[in-house]
Parts: sequence; structure tokens; C-alpha cells
Amino acid sequence: MCEVRVFLDKRGEKEEFMDNVITIKPEGNKLLLVDLFGTQKQVEAELIELKLLEHEVVIRQKD
Repeated sequence: MCEVRVFLDKRGEKEEFMDNVITIKPEGNKLLLVDLFGTQKQVEAELIELKLLEHEVVIRQKD
């Protein structure tokens, strides 16, 4: 499977934000995240790190 877990970076601490994500689409200054079941979340954030072997994405909310 190719799903990823998305973590929110909060001052160096990672907090799980969403699991089983299959789509991450930039929309202006926001990211649209869609999981395997069709659940969508939109967050004003920037991409910080992709860890492809670990199926992990780290984002940081914009201030």
C-alpha cells in the first residue's frame, strides 16, 4: 500500500494529524489531505519533510 501518516510539527514535537492519506494537494496556502476512505481535511500548512520509506509526511501550520 502507498498510504502515509501525516504528522503536524509543533515546535519540534510531532503529533499525528491524519492516517491512511493517499492524496496531498496544495491549494493556495493550504493543503488538501484525502485519506483512503475519502475523508478530506484542509489545513493552512507547509510541507516540511517526506519520509517515503517510512510512509510519513511532516507538515507545519502557518502562523
